[in-house]
Amino acid sequence: MTAAADTAFAPDRTAHRRQIGRWLLVCSAAIFVMVVIGGITRLTESGLSMVEWRAFLDAVPPMSEAAWQRLFDLYRETPEFQHKNFWMTLSDFQTIFWWEYIHRLWGRGLGLLFLIPFLWFLVKGRIERPLLPALLLMFALGAVQGGIGWWMVKSGLVDQPDVSHYRLAVHLTVAFILHGVVLWTALDLIRGRIGAETHSATAVPLAGWSLALALWILFVVVTGAFVAGTDAGRAYNSFPLMDGHLVPEAYGVLTPYWMNLLENTAAIQFNHRLVATLTLLAALALWWKLRRHADPAVRLPANLLALAVVGQYLLGIMTLLAHVPVSLGAAHQGGAFLLFTAALWTAHAVRRSR
Repeated sequence: MTAAADTAFAPDRTAHRRQIGRWLLVCSAAIFVMVVIGGITRLTESGLSMVEWRAFLDAVPPMSEAAWQRLFDLYRETPEFQHKNFWMTLSDFQTIFWWEYIHRLWGRGLGLLFLIPFLWFLVKGRIERPLLPALLLMFALGAVQGGIGWWMVKSGLVDQPDVSHYRLAVHLTVAFILHGVVLWTALDLIRGRIGAETHSATAVPLAGWSLALALWILFVVVTGAFVAGTDAGRAYNSFPLMDGHLVPEAYGVLTPYWMNLLENTAAIQFNHRLVATLTLLAALALWWKLRRHADPAVRLPANLLALAVVGQYLLGIMTLLAHVPVSLGAAHQGGAFLLFTAALWTAHAVRRSR
């Protein structure tokens, strides 16, 4: 009787898992859009235009001249206006306001995109108990990410006319971690497994290598956030040399020496170039190992990984040589997201390969 009931239930359970998995993939796509919008917001220097955090109250844009003037008056009290944008009129302020507004609005929409289906699946009893902790972790990370975003903005409203590049790195990294949890769980559900790791003995070494590569790419994202937060990408706009040298002469000018890794724009850009090059070589080496894998579910993401890493490397060079225009800068940030996605997909496929 029990066996018969389990057999009858299995098709419904599989269908429910795939429904949840597809919903999570939509959430991942929305996170991708969020990351790109965040990149545009940073590149257009719009991130400090909204100096208040009022939960859902500021979801409604200013609708009158008086409302616009109130926001502009608040912005005029910030270090960014007083030291950099003192020339701005109300019309100029409106041009930078919209990107930050869209960024915040998309973040709130993303929260609802997760919360409403989650509650629906929960009420319908379609969320299996082993899956619940992962979904609650996603919700917690999303909520924390909103707080981190405001914590980042506040760093540019006190003394300095720019946000802290440390806080920017935290904000971007948490977005990638959230995406990683969402994507991995979605892939588990679509492939019909929750927590199970079925792989052959020959796949074990490559499974570790592929997952290590995904984690390494996350580290490269942190170095990229440092480049973005310090405007290091506009300091040495040549490749492969930096001011005529492979290693810039200004690499170690700060004392103590370790501060160069965190504060010196020459060192920050060189380090990002270095880790990006290592990523290119490691990803292509992994692809070479996987290109003839017996499981086609492994070959597809591995091929996409190779395309993504080559494309991202070339895009980084183009962005640098062009002095980081908004279009290429945002594309490079989005490319990092796609590369991380391809690496995670590859790691998941190898670990679940048969």
